[in-house]
Amino acid sequence: MTGRAHGIRIRPGGRADVPVVLGLLDAAVVWMNARGNTEQWGTTPFSDRPGGVARVQRYLTENTVRIAERDGAAAGALVLDHGPDPQTPVAPAGEPERYVRLLVSDRRQTGRGIGAALLDHAVEEIRRAGVALLRVDCWAGGGGELVAFYERNGFVRAGEFLVGEWPGQVLERRVG
Repeated sequence: MTGRAHGIRIRPGGRADVPVVLGLLDAAVVWMNARGNTEQWGTTPFSDRPGGVARVQRYLTENTVRIAERDGAAAGALVLDHGPDPQTPVAPAGEPERYVRLLVSDRRQTGRGIGAALLDHAVEEIRRAGVALLRVDCWAGGGGELVAFYERNGFVRAGEFLVGEWPGQVLERRVG
């Protein structure tokens, strides 16, 4: 399968991809911190956080996982679930939905369409499954750049929340 960005291949992922996804997440923390963003994901790499590895293992074994590759190397990952994380203050939609539990791309590939290709793939996949709603929650701080990314990819704002001082935004995209 290919994505809209040239040269991207999207494949199913699973437990064997735990080191790949941890590497993407750890690199994203370093990249964000280098730009002054220590609020979104903190300063500790996921692989060093208490429960971080177990969480990624759970995501990759209990959910739908897609890995984007460019030139044979992992360039991004998407994890879809059937609803929001029970530990996040976001209510289920009240209708069948798929929920972006995780979206991360190789920060060396910023601006090359990895995240957009994974979202497009998810839309097509859930459309074929007869599901009409794709939702995500994300960090709304830092000037809203992440929220704007989702809006550029067809999502609309559907609610806000706070986890302590961490501002979150729920977005949704109708599929169909």
